[in-house]
Amino acid sequence: MTEVLFYHLTESKLEDALPPLLDKSVERGWRVAVQMNDAALRDKLDGHLWTFRDDSFLAHGLDGEEMAEEQPVLLTLTTDNVNGATVRFIIDGAEPPPLDAYERVVFMFDGYDQGQLEAARGQWKKLKGEGHTLTYWQQNAEGRWEKKG
Repeated sequence: MTEVLFYHLTESKLEDALPPLLDKSVERGWRVAVQMNDAALRDKLDGHLWTFRDDSFLAHGLDGEEMAEEQPVLLTLTTDNVNGATVRFIIDGAEPPPLDAYERVVFMFDGYDQGQLEAARGQWKKLKGEGHTLTYWQQNAEGRWEKKG
């Protein structure tokens, strides 16, 4: 069954917390899709993933672009799995696709954004009711992830 994780941002912004998690996923040989609702956010993350580190970048592409299916990380506004991802990050309160196509699905949400918080709670309740095993991670004061409950 798909591993489902909830990452509650409380100490850092998405653009600071997401790239290291994507980088670790790629290092493990996983293909990743990052799904969101907003094209402006997708475009902002697109630029950020090329420059978030001084010494390198995170190779990625956007849905609808040429060779999207070959990208190790694909930023998308749809539920399609164009790049054959085994890991899917759900951000921006996006509605996920069926989870059974993925080894891991990660919901990341801003704890200070009421809409994202409510969407995450709704997903938690729905997925728990469907029998999925869920884990909840929250940032500590230093911004590190701690498993809760």
